Amino acid sequence: MRQLNAVGTYLPPWGTERARSAGRDEDVVTMGVAAGRAALGGQGVPVRRVVLVSRDLPLIEGGNSAALLAGLGLGTGVSVVEQIGGAPAALDAVVTAERGTLVVAVDETPAGAAAVLVGETGPAITAVRQVTRSLPVRARGRDGLVRDYADPRLERERGAGVAIDQLELPAKPVAVAGLPARQASALTEGRPPALPTSGASSSLFALASLTGPGLVLAVEQATASAASVDGVAPTVRRDERSPRAGETRTVTPGPEIGISLAAYERAFEPKLRWEAAACTECGTLAFPPRYRCLGCGAEGRWTTASLPRTGEVYTAVTVHVPVPGLATPYSLAIVELDQVGVRALVPVTGAPAGAVGIGDRGRLVFRRMAIRTGIPDYGYALLPDDERAEGSR
Repeated sequence: MRQLNAVGTYLPPWGTERARSAGRDEDVVTMGVAAGRAALGGQGVPVRRVVLVSRDLPLIEGGNSAALLAGLGLGTGVSVVEQIGGAPAALDAVVTAERGTLVVAVDETPAGAAAVLVGETGPAITAVRQVTRSLPVRARGRDGLVRDYADPRLERERGAGVAIDQLELPAKPVAVAGLPARQASALTEGRPPALPTSGASSSLFALASLTGPGLVLAVEQATASAASVDGVAPTVRRDERSPRAGETRTVTPGPEIGISLAAYERAFEPKLRWEAAACTECGTLAFPPRYRCLGCGAEGRWTTASLPRTGEVYTAVTVHVPVPGLATPYSLAIVELDQVGVRALVPVTGAPAGAVGIGDRGRLVFRRMAIRTGIPDYGYALLPDDERAEGSR
């Protein structure tokens, strides 16, 4: 028996109440980290396996697993499965997961992410049935082009409609993922919850919407899957800010900034895990890590220490100078991290350029700093507290 220990959700701040858009520094991995951290809730729950479900994986070769684990704060020994799929695939990943599994599902259009921690407490979830058929009315091939057959009647009468009939559900679902609101309403008892996405994450957003027991239906083209949730509603932690209009920025054309994989590898662990070097002789912290301690002069004797993810702006600047490959204007801030005396230079995210000033507070969040030679380069950015971000609209 699988139990929904907790559900975490994330929506980017850009867009409208109906649909959100990923920021320039966001992708499947960064949004998945945000949802996963919300599900884990900072409780240190042991996670033995992570399943990432999406149709928009940043890397097909090379993998996204290490960056995902680093952002989540999980060890390098945790198993990760990267699965291409939609709403039924994400729901199936939950109902077949073993205890200690974190299922993360992410979509880029509309943008959103949700995660489910399968554990030993919470409402039970049981698979009802799955029907897998083929009707590729929307398809993306090896050439990367998306082809849309655009025949809603065909999809309804020969695709989703047939799959749902073959499920032979014992009752009407309380939530439907993967279908437009009008079609979902025709299938449910009463008004179904409005879901912010329609892809893989929509089935996990459906679980987050539950207020009690019931059936959850997930549909994609001619495939459908259903699960039954018993007992009380699951614990839900949401990282969802009020929507705001997207920023107007200019991208300057020019030669791409190449990546140095040697430098990338050296910086990966401290940068993505947000860790400093702690001198074993005097305890002085260094970020980024240094070979020689600035406190006592000891060389090569240090351990790692996790850095706080909250802090106060020590100073900030807004950059308007055009740089090839970068969208301008953008803001940078030196953040005094809480309780450790460490300052970090980071970009500002989730707020218009120029929105933060000295003394403002915020938290450090996992973001994509750049794409260099086709490889995402991740790090941390300052997300201003709601009060400041809301006041800068």
